[in-house]
Amino acid sequence: MAIGTTARPHPSASGPLDHLRGFVRLSDRVAHPPLVFTGGNGVWVHDESGRPYLEAAAGMWCAAFGFSEGELVEAAVEQLQALPYYHTLLNRTHGPAEELAHLLVSIVPMPAAQIHFTVSGSEAADFAVKFLRYASNASGRTAKKKVIARDGGYHGATLGATSLTGMDRYHQLFDLPLPGFLHTMEPHFYRHAAPGETEAEFAARLVRALDELVATEGPETVAGFVAEPVTGGGGVVIPPTGYYAAVQEVLHRYDVAFVADEIITGFGRTGAMFGCESLGIRPDVMTMGKGMSGGYLPIAAVAVSGRLAEQISAGSDAVGTFAHGATHSGNPVAAAVAVRAIRLMEERALLTHVEQVAPLFAARIDRLLDRPCVADVRHIGLMGAVELMADPSARIAFEPWGSVAARVSAAALRHGLLLRTAARGDVITFSPPLVIDAGEVDELFDRFEAALDDVESELAAGR
Repeated sequence: MAIGTTARPHPSASGPLDHLRGFVRLSDRVAHPPLVFTGGNGVWVHDESGRPYLEAAAGMWCAAFGFSEGELVEAAVEQLQALPYYHTLLNRTHGPAEELAHLLVSIVPMPAAQIHFTVSGSEAADFAVKFLRYASNASGRTAKKKVIARDGGYHGATLGATSLTGMDRYHQLFDLPLPGFLHTMEPHFYRHAAPGETEAEFAARLVRALDELVATEGPETVAGFVAEPVTGGGGVVIPPTGYYAAVQEVLHRYDVAFVADEIITGFGRTGAMFGCESLGIRPDVMTMGKGMSGGYLPIAAVAVSGRLAEQISAGSDAVGTFAHGATHSGNPVAAAVAVRAIRLMEERALLTHVEQVAPLFAARIDRLLDRPCVADVRHIGLMGAVELMADPSARIAFEPWGSVAARVSAAALRHGLLLRTAARGDVITFSPPLVIDAGEVDELFDRFEAALDDVESELAAGR
């Protein structure tokens, strides 16, 4: 099926306050009209004027196949014609949800997993905590409810998911985090290592802090530890070697479940199917979404290991039902698209493609260290970040913090490049569609370097 690149005109000039858009200063909706996109092709999208932009962030980390994959559109249309909606409640289901659950169980890195579908990654994170509480109560450990997440992590927009998130800006005015949500230090070596501290020493210090936190709170009160294998919105933070092995020893000793947030890292982003496989994590619970449907339709999931699934099942027997569900859990159209996306990854050897393109992606990021304001670079698979500092050698940040990354992002727009700035500091993150080719990788970083040239010239001139 051919994908058109035209759409109905968008009334962008009218009603600027109709849409309560997220992650923006709301008063800017009048002063700065939004970019309105009307079409896309491959790794490119174009706005209502027809101007093309190379999408360096796959939208919101999710458009793995780019913006014109006909196979995914065909899957949606076929399912819309066959059965556009049904639910998965009350012991009823449909083919796409059952096929997707079976497919996910066959690929997730955990034993005897069972799958629960959600609409968003935020819901998945929220439900993961909800399921841990249910399992604790069902197994008679009624005090074991607290969850520990990490500073700098981002887990979503519900009350529970935002409580897991370890950044103050997401808590302000929302009265968050909720009780029972704790945070431990993020494994960001560049930003938090002590002078002279090696990566191994840094990792050991963080693991000791986690151990002490669980011991202080009381292991009988801590149900889970929640972490992205590689921090996404917090700036693509890749933990030092050995960190996760030591963390898992602590969690095993205290019988604390490892909840891996794979919303961003899942489905090829790190070069493996899941970030857990790239980082050596053996999760008890996984959340996944975004790339599961190639970003084409909203669908996410929670996978629980067999042991936890048995506890949840026992609880439902005790009370007479598993009193949890949602109208669009496993929506048939979204599930059909997700099935096709996962199978298309295999048919087109997408992981092999990522493996082939990733070295060029890494080399282009690494060479940015020669720039005067680039302090640190990080990358794994097709996921990377560039951290900017006023004085990289002394680790002196720009003031106000985050202002220069915003300027680089604005300059990139002028060069036809769409970037994501991290949620904290002067960090630019990269997560292009996984189908990006070598020429497009070079095009991405050529445009990025042109944007850096602009901003560095302005800084040198005192502007």
